[in-house]
Amino acid sequence: VQLQASGGGLAQAGGSLRLSCAASGNIRIINIMAWYREAPGNERELVARIVTARATTYYAESVKGRFTISRDNTGNVMYLQMNNLKPEDTAVYYCSFNVWTPTTGSVDYMGQGTLVTVSS
Repeated sequence: VQLQASGGGLAQAGGSLRLSCAASGNIRIINIMAWYREAPGNERELVARIVTARATTYYAESVKGRFTISRDNTGNVMYLQMNNLKPEDTAVYYCSFNVWTPTTGSVDYMGQGTLVTVSS
């Protein structure tokens, strides 16, 4: 399974960006889809998550009301719509899928990361 993240870039404070993450490979069931971020000098943190079987979402307090996580109809592409961006949102954003197949069981995969820079 490979994850390809895209959509990062430079935005001004108050602006918007949309990140995408597409999965390819041997995928039977995606249990969890998530976005993490890692800012310079900080630990990687969970930003948003979808538990697909329950269709439930989680957001970090710092992004609630500004970011929206979603998936497309194929179920293999995930998005993170980021509105009202703040300089403190500057980070490398990583997508992660927990994927189940009959041969591997549940395995966590993470993409390569996409840089988001928000200027004040």
